[in-house]
Amino acid sequence: MVSWALYDWANNGFATLIQTFVFAAYFTSSVAADPAAGTEAWGTMLGLAGIVIGVAGPLLGAVADQTGRRKPWLAFFTALCVCATALLWFVAPDPSWALPGLVLVGIGTIGSECSMVFYNAMLPDLVPRSRLGRWSGWGWGLGYVGGLLGLALCLYGFINQGAWLGISHDAARHVRATSLLSALWYGLFALPLFLFTPDVSATGVRLGAAVRGGWRQLSDSIRHARRHKFIWRFLIARMIYNDALTTMFAFGGIYAAGAFGMSTREVLLFGIGLNVTAGLGAAGFAWIDDRVGARPTILVSLVGLVVPGAAILLAKTKTMFWIFGLLLGLFVGPVQASSRSYLARVAPGELRTQMFGLFALSGKLTSFFGPFLVAWATTLSGSQRVGMSTIIVTFAVGFAAMLLVPPAEDVLRGRRKGGAA
Repeated sequence: MVSWALYDWANNGFATLIQTFVFAAYFTSSVAADPAAGTEAWGTMLGLAGIVIGVAGPLLGAVADQTGRRKPWLAFFTALCVCATALLWFVAPDPSWALPGLVLVGIGTIGSECSMVFYNAMLPDLVPRSRLGRWSGWGWGLGYVGGLLGLALCLYGFINQGAWLGISHDAARHVRATSLLSALWYGLFALPLFLFTPDVSATGVRLGAAVRGGWRQLSDSIRHARRHKFIWRFLIARMIYNDALTTMFAFGGIYAAGAFGMSTREVLLFGIGLNVTAGLGAAGFAWIDDRVGARPTILVSLVGLVVPGAAILLAKTKTMFWIFGLLLGLFVGPVQASSRSYLARVAPGELRTQMFGLFALSGKLTSFFGPFLVAWATTLSGSQRVGMSTIIVTFAVGFAAMLLVPPAEDVLRGRRKGGAA
């Protein structure tokens, strides 16, 4: 299980260094023509990548259910992300590199997110139902520890004056080199999963037949949605609040730099602090998930995202931004980990990878909406604070939708009695 959980650690090397703190801030401040144009272009790119992931994820999951094995798919998308991330080294601080940089980040995002479809689907085959919450939470916690150490390496090995590696600051080489670190980090720490974690057996179905069978399986699940109505209700709720979460990550570093004038070094320090609190939250709430259930954990976590998030938008000083930002971090991990454990508990075994494909869809179907909304609100108002406020509203709507989702135990009880789940 430790080998499985280390993949969260590996994947976070891309999410933290590229998508959130280092490359995102570098792109908007140094590559794009100006920060406003960079914010809008970054949001558009994430939205387009989200559409690709949302369309491809469920079908890929259904095909994997037909073929059985998940590791080959996981290896392909991991390699796709690692290669695209390494190529970001060539993105110089010049507007002519804006489009290539966006394309590479988009490809890396597709690889990173699609890999999680197959990674998440492995969890219920590795641990008993009574431990799903803690291992899901511990995986997320390890991911944040990995992000923490990655950011620390960036800060003290690359960014600071007199950094350990002594990389030249000419043409932002010291910042661009963090993309090489991210690629190496992802590839290296993903290896234990491929070497030591068992996979389910292959079914012997050929790829062509699997694609046709997967399409029929997915079509049947959508056509007879009432059979799994509570799962669909959960996926809709998750679609809403995860859109807010994804958008918050995408624009967090950009907002810190723009609204508070934080330097790359300060953004990295904040990222380190956020990963500490997020890791503590994910690990601590993992026990609560197994004791009281995933649904209550998600609801409490959403409240913990709305209240400090609103306070951050009202904050006028860096100190207040730090206080409420670190408090918010405590609830980032639990809402993600418990969402994964909820679906792991209620997804039928024969449809599990497809359901995690739909899980990816629920996080990406409207993922263009959050970044586009922030970008448009920022452009129309001329204020990053106004743009970011749309994220808090989306969290609140997600909370309301989650109130309509029954506990996992009720879903399973209804299925055993022959009812729709």
